[in-house]
Amino acid sequence: MKKIKIGIIGAGRIGKIHADNLLRLPEAEVAAISDLYAGPELEAWAEARGIARVTKDSGSIIDDPDINAIFICSSTDTHVPLIKQAAAAGKHIFCEKPVSLDIAQTEEALEAVRQAGVQLQVGFNRRFDHNFRRVRELVETGEVGEAHVVKITSRDPNPPHPDYIKVSGGIFIDMMIHDFDMARFLTGDEVEEVYAQGAVRIDPIFAEHEDVDTAIVTLKFRGGALGVIDNSRQAVYGYDQRVEVFGSKGSVNVTNDHPNTAEISTSSGIMRDKPLHFFLERYNDAYVRETRLFIECLLSGKPLPVTGSDALQAERIALAAKLSSRLNRPVKLSELGGATCQN
Repeated sequence: MKKIKIGIIGAGRIGKIHADNLLRLPEAEVAAISDLYAGPELEAWAEARGIARVTKDSGSIIDDPDINAIFICSSTDTHVPLIKQAAAAGKHIFCEKPVSLDIAQTEEALEAVRQAGVQLQVGFNRRFDHNFRRVRELVETGEVGEAHVVKITSRDPNPPHPDYIKVSGGIFIDMMIHDFDMARFLTGDEVEEVYAQGAVRIDPIFAEHEDVDTAIVTLKFRGGALGVIDNSRQAVYGYDQRVEVFGSKGSVNVTNDHPNTAEISTSSGIMRDKPLHFFLERYNDAYVRETRLFIECLLSGKPLPVTGSDALQAERIALAAKLSSRLNRPVKLSELGGATCQN
């Protein structure tokens, strides 16, 4: 296979980002894109990029024998049926996170992938960020020794739209799931126990949907390390993304990326620009890298860098956090059974 022909399902913001990144790659061809609301605007967008086919029918893309891989960028509730359909059609799959809000459904999707013998990568793009990958390298090579404490801060510049809040699955599955995956990625270890606390400090609309906008989670890892994650839906100074791994030989930390490194010092204070505005700016290069590696792995036969199993583990941690917040006690992942993230 010299070139991977791609079909994209879902032409919202993230679907268009993936399309543009794929179009940069000589080894990939975006053959078709589908969206339930496809119309003249999407057709004009696709035509400007040389994407020949626009449709409302995702099934016609999955069934197209000329297409090798499917990018699933539609709403979370569509992920599992689309993964199953794509797997049954023999297509490799890239799916945005989370796979689902139900552990049993995610396991069903992963089993369908295994049975079909196709590849599935899940969109935990932060693993491909230049800063976080460097932290992982330093931990992996033993530069900071045995990990003792992992701290992750993730704060958005603005809350999501109210229509999104009611279908997001909540802060732990929608937002903090990236940090749960990052905790596993940075340490190379599995989480055994979670204790979560949440509050509504920004907008009462979160409480209306049984959600919170501010949360802190502590983690216990299998190897003995501890983790602390804090999330907020609104940081007035911008997108706040920081990490620290403290170990037996030292520590490594990542601060925010800024538009530039210029710092102004005057009699009134020391100032610099705010962090890069939001995830599209902050993780633009990471989106490019994850897309490129997906295509490279399909062509070379190398293992994918982020698998369905990684998605499942992050979802299990998110579910444990949600249960912990509701029950006001630590929750071991071994307690979960067949529970869902909607509980």
